Amino acid sequence: MRQYFEKMTEFGSELNKGKMLSSEKNLVQVREVEAGIDLEVEKVKNAGMPTEKINSRGVMTVWQRLEYLVDPGTWHPLHTLFNPEDNEEGTTNVIDGLGKISGKWAVIIGFDNKVMAGAWLPGQPENILRATDLSKRLNIPLVWLVNCSGVKLTEQEKFYANRRGSGTTFYRHAELEQMGIPILAGIYGTNPAGGGYQGISPTILFAHKNCNIAVGGGGILSGMSPKGHFDVAGAELLIDAAKQYKAKPPGSVEVHHDSTGFFRYVYEEETGVLDGLRDYMGDMPAYNPKFFRVAEPAEPRFPTADLARLIPINQKQIYDFKEVLARLVDGSEHMEFRPDYGPEVYTGLCKIDGFLVACIGNNQGWLGEDYPEYADYGGIGGKLYRQGLIKMNEFVTLCGRDRIPVIWFQDTSGIDVGDIAEKAELLGIGQSLIYSIQQTDVPMTLVTLRKGTAAAHYVMGGPTANRHNAFTLGLATTEIYVMHGETAAAASYSRRLVKEKDAGRPLEPIIDKMNTLAQEYHDNSRPAFCAKQGFVDEVVKMDSLRDYLKAFAGSVYQNPKSICPQHQLITPRIIKG
Repeated sequence: MRQYFEKMTEFGSELNKGKMLSSEKNLVQVREVEAGIDLEVEKVKNAGMPTEKINSRGVMTVWQRLEYLVDPGTWHPLHTLFNPEDNEEGTTNVIDGLGKISGKWAVIIGFDNKVMAGAWLPGQPENILRATDLSKRLNIPLVWLVNCSGVKLTEQEKFYANRRGSGTTFYRHAELEQMGIPILAGIYGTNPAGGGYQGISPTILFAHKNCNIAVGGGGILSGMSPKGHFDVAGAELLIDAAKQYKAKPPGSVEVHHDSTGFFRYVYEEETGVLDGLRDYMGDMPAYNPKFFRVAEPAEPRFPTADLARLIPINQKQIYDFKEVLARLVDGSEHMEFRPDYGPEVYTGLCKIDGFLVACIGNNQGWLGEDYPEYADYGGIGGKLYRQGLIKMNEFVTLCGRDRIPVIWFQDTSGIDVGDIAEKAELLGIGQSLIYSIQQTDVPMTLVTLRKGTAAAHYVMGGPTANRHNAFTLGLATTEIYVMHGETAAAASYSRRLVKEKDAGRPLEPIIDKMNTLAQEYHDNSRPAFCAKQGFVDEVVKMDSLRDYLKAFAGSVYQNPKSICPQHQLITPRIIKG
């Protein structure tokens, strides 16, 4: 298949001096947003006790453990700002991401032992569910750094129970193991109750000499009162019991290595646990990249730094999507699928780090008076019409057949609306795209370049495609909402304006409400807000976007569940004709 993939069609062009000058303001604005995200990330990293205080106890922080464990330059954090319950701690208390250990990709997650010794906090089970789902979708190992003191008891009602509560993790671990996906756990510190199940539910347990796991911790064992209430006498008994179990918590290494055998290995030093994890990761199932690469890896012909000039923060300003893509894919080369059909959508095959990927994105700008063909109005890029939806259905279905992972690039204002659009079957064809995605069984990822709006956010591989969407990335330019704030304000108050006008009353009070709603939409769709609420899994710097796409492609092709041999691919042959 060398004639198809070694040298594909080049596209894109260098930025001229005029474009460099006109985009300078945009560059400054992008860097300002990215700097603001950096500050929010630092708050998460600095949450809880100072690193120096943890180290003074002879203990490493989760960040130090990650730095030691993960191969240099391969850490790609996810969910750093995720905090949907707005915890006072500023974090869900788990840190996760994609990284290589001993040259193999893994999903890596650990409790932040600087914050309440790694306790369960609100929002944490959803965070963990996303990480375990990522391991499931990519079919790669899950590596845990366990250091979990159990439940934050004063807020247990926010996360303990329910279908997606904290106990879901243990069932998800069992599901991964049944699928043949190993879960490795390095265990530190005291891990009672939920922390005990967190320690025991992985596949292989690597323990530090001072760690323990138990159904109940010292606090639980010393906290039972036969009187049904507490008084001074009971308090004295609690004090004695607490001293006893503080001295020697249940479930020590002596129990779980020497007696139960749950701990397969015990290490004197903290780094020994991490060395054990690295040793096992070196033996994990993984294809040599040459098995799936269609060409030698190559950098784009244009710098990724151009992205901050090419993607406008001004949502109403148009740009050339192909110029963006040319800064992300190998050699700035592609094979475009049906370029003359459905012009509002780009579909094509590209290479990322030598691996074949499918790319789908929203073209921008005026589409002409004669498109869409079913309407008496002209089409505008970013909106989806009949042909574009059909083209995506075809392309996604072919990618599923050929086992090609899909990268979606969203900048969409939604699907065409009105009776004309309904007669053109856009509602049904949009749902057809959801069906096409669901039946592919190939991993996908989404980059929300700017707008993720209305049903188009769902049908274009959004995080709601949660059997296939591995993760969603946001940028400094990202906005996600059901519709633009101005549109929402008009939809909410237009009839009220008519009533006030007909009654002869002033319109200013309604206009004030409209402006307030539009501002709320704006504030609640900023990149940091999207990350905090989980609309995106991470806000990444534009300069780092290609690195995340390389991590995605490398993870997908490390140990895929199914294979289509290169010489049996049909999509590139259909493109060639």
